[in-house]
Amino acid sequence: MSYSSIYAASVADPAAFWMEAAQLINWEQAPTRAGDAQPDGIWTWFPDGRLNTCHNAVDRHIAAGRGERTALIHDSAMTGRVTRYTYADIQREVAQVAGMIRAQGVDLGDRVIIYMPMVPEAVFAMLACARIGAVHSVVFGGFASHELAKRIDDAEPKLVLTASCGLEPGRTVAYKPLLDAAIALATHKVLYTVVLQRPELTASLEAGRDIEWSEACAAAEPADCVPVSSDHPLYILYTSGTTGIAKGVVHDNGGHAVAMAWSVPNIYGVGTDEVFWAGSDIGWAVGHSYIVYGPLIHGCTSVMYEGKPVGTPDAGAFWRVIRDHEVDVFFTAPTAIRAVKREDPEGLLLAEKGSGRLRALYLAGERADPDTLAWAETMLGVPVIDHWWQTELGWPALGTCIGLSDTRTRHGSAGRPIPGYSFAILDSEDKELAAGEIGDIVLSLPLPPGCFPTLWQRHAHFQDAYLSQHPGFYTTGDAGMVDDDGFVHVMSRIDDIINVAGHRLSTGAIEQIVSAHPAVAECAVIGANDVIKGMIPIGFIVLKAGVQVSDDEVSREVVARVRDELGPVAAFKSVHVVKALPKTRSGKTLRATIRAIANGEAVATPATIEDPAALEHIYQSVAETSKVEG
Repeated sequence: MSYSSIYAASVADPAAFWMEAAQLINWEQAPTRAGDAQPDGIWTWFPDGRLNTCHNAVDRHIAAGRGERTALIHDSAMTGRVTRYTYADIQREVAQVAGMIRAQGVDLGDRVIIYMPMVPEAVFAMLACARIGAVHSVVFGGFASHELAKRIDDAEPKLVLTASCGLEPGRTVAYKPLLDAAIALATHKVLYTVVLQRPELTASLEAGRDIEWSEACAAAEPADCVPVSSDHPLYILYTSGTTGIAKGVVHDNGGHAVAMAWSVPNIYGVGTDEVFWAGSDIGWAVGHSYIVYGPLIHGCTSVMYEGKPVGTPDAGAFWRVIRDHEVDVFFTAPTAIRAVKREDPEGLLLAEKGSGRLRALYLAGERADPDTLAWAETMLGVPVIDHWWQTELGWPALGTCIGLSDTRTRHGSAGRPIPGYSFAILDSEDKELAAGEIGDIVLSLPLPPGCFPTLWQRHAHFQDAYLSQHPGFYTTGDAGMVDDDGFVHVMSRIDDIINVAGHRLSTGAIEQIVSAHPAVAECAVIGANDVIKGMIPIGFIVLKAGVQVSDDEVSREVVARVRDELGPVAAFKSVHVVKALPKTRSGKTLRATIRAIANGEAVATPATIEDPAALEHIYQSVAETSKVEG
């Protein structure tokens, strides 16, 4: 069946569609109905079903005779070590870790925080929690102590699993002091922590609270899978909230498992005998869905990478991993490809040795500008597919489903709706806008399986933040449009639609023009306050390595390009050349922070920032008088 017919079936009768998809996983007690509608429009999916997610990700493959299939390849560019685990290997490791967790008093429904680097034990820990029905919350390794403390207070874990250190290019990050400080700050008191000692740096342990990982695992009794109800929480993943309170996004077991089982073969087109690599971190939604649960539930091989796109050792790191492990489909963030492009604009490191058997590259995390897409397509010679989703959704909502023989893409668009999702573009009065008009991107309720049913301990806030603005719809917080062919263009966050002298402009549309300049590696455009026009756009650009023209010349050319394509109405006159853009560890540019700096507001360093020095580049460029006036 074609993408079009499958999509039509998914929205015409979602209950029938997802009951059929539910057959892709093993149930302890198979559901008799697809969902129960709740008063707010959210469904409880497969409400009378019972299952275990770890069984579906590990044990069932062994029962099917595929235990010796490679499940996980851990490639550490930081240590130079590569370790491969079969499904049978993972079952042994996970059962032992699950026993260790249970020995610390963790039971069904209890929470466990996992504060670890990109090591296999972190995957074992996630699956071990799922195995015994505990709820895990992964916090990005090395996260600031006060932010970790907020998550401890909200999740109220019985146990924290950590490691002695994480490895970054040129430095070793000691995790234990950060965790100790977080525990001291938190109101909720953590009784036990288990510490994985890495050879690069060992941590001192506090008697009575801290437990050494390998010793505790060796002493534990292996644990079996515990079936849970479909709506039992699998994990809580915290995402930044506008109020400063971290939002605990909940994903359940049943709907999540079905979405994972369906999405890997149908969206990404990956077979069970193939290799899938999501170049993310387990601290983010991508790592949960497409390093751990998606590939393993589907039964293929997943790559877990400890390294960076550049600097470990160079801009050829991605291509080396793809070749070495025969990756078939690769998923990363646009910002990672832009970093590679900035360091190796001619693709010499790729041309030197090729990209193995790679047949598709998927991008998500922030908008993929057409210039980056075109560069990657030219260099790789394979489809490069932008797609879009959110932590709250848990899996893609827009894209190109190569598993459904869908090959149509359009630069500047994140694709067409994935089966199960129904989109609309609304104005502030809930009126649906015509093709080409920019408005709020919303999703019709109910959301499909795999999407979040609530926020941890904050269901009223969940309803207010996501369901109240446009009744009957989930508000994504993004702005964009649908074109005449049904492709959805996610242009920016709703807050990044700026009003210049009464004209609504998308900063994403301006960024698309700016990034097309041959000297520009990446950019950000924000709306700054202006006493005459209300708001004006200001650009910040990072140049490619080896650019020979001056900063001023590039800035003048960028201003001219925008004015030529959008006209004087854009009032685009100011461009700053900076060394780096401030980004989160997941690769998203901190546009709201840049906007605040440009408006002269006091800015606290965001907890999620990757490189605090990048903020200084913005402060300096705004303070200096070197900005170009067109």
